[in-house]
Amino acid sequence: MVGGNWKCNGTIASVKQLVADLNAGAKNIRDDVEVICAPASVHTGLVLSSLHHPYQISAQNCWDGPGGAFTGEASAEMIKDCGIPWVIIGHSERRTLCGETSEVVAKKVKYALDHGLKVMACVGETLRERENVRTMEVLFSQLQPMADKLTPLEWSNVVIAYEPVWAIGTGLVATPTQAQEVHHGVREWLADHVSHEVAAATRIQYGGSVNPGNCEELASQPDIDGFLVGGASLTGSDFLTICNASAFSTATV
Repeated sequence: MVGGNWKCNGTIASVKQLVADLNAGAKNIRDDVEVICAPASVHTGLVLSSLHHPYQISAQNCWDGPGGAFTGEASAEMIKDCGIPWVIIGHSERRTLCGETSEVVAKKVKYALDHGLKVMACVGETLRERENVRTMEVLFSQLQPMADKLTPLEWSNVVIAYEPVWAIGTGLVATPTQAQEVHHGVREWLADHVSHEVAAATRIQYGGSVNPGNCEELASQPDIDGFLVGGASLTGSDFLTICNASAFSTATV
């Protein structure tokens, strides 16, 4: 599964061009790759009406409960009503810039699932945490509140996106070995704390400066099931190259 997180980028003209480029390349996307695009909220209607199969649409965030007096937010019910099947929750930029704790993220994930959305749930460590050899401790602490709230069946609609904070938008990228170690560790944690079945079935994406030059080597790792792409998703040809990485393989537990 490859997701494109367009973040707070784009104009009407640039989004129309990106959609046209993606539509032109749609026929070349492999049948076994699910592709999700997450435009900025103000462009969602435009993208919904013009981006064709096989692409799906995702919201970049949602509120943690029903709608109401929450300026600037959108509820899961509203997102679902618009025909959007996916939502990204817990991105490091939301955690860092908006103060979302792992408990808040878990509450959002649960509410979104309860109201018919599928979720790309993001986890990741800072550079200081990695340097202090705390990567897995941090990731497990971010995953535990979700495990506390979700049933094993609900995990079937969750994709985990591992995005090392130090690699997002920096041009730095985890080496394939580093990424594989973390992905395998997350999968083992799921086996121990949820179930072996969930661990085997859950897709774990890598995110953090993924580009056409590094996607093949990253995709060759057995526990990397796809990508959540930032900057490279804003260029149609780059994103299509990443979607069609030929090295995607099957994970093991």
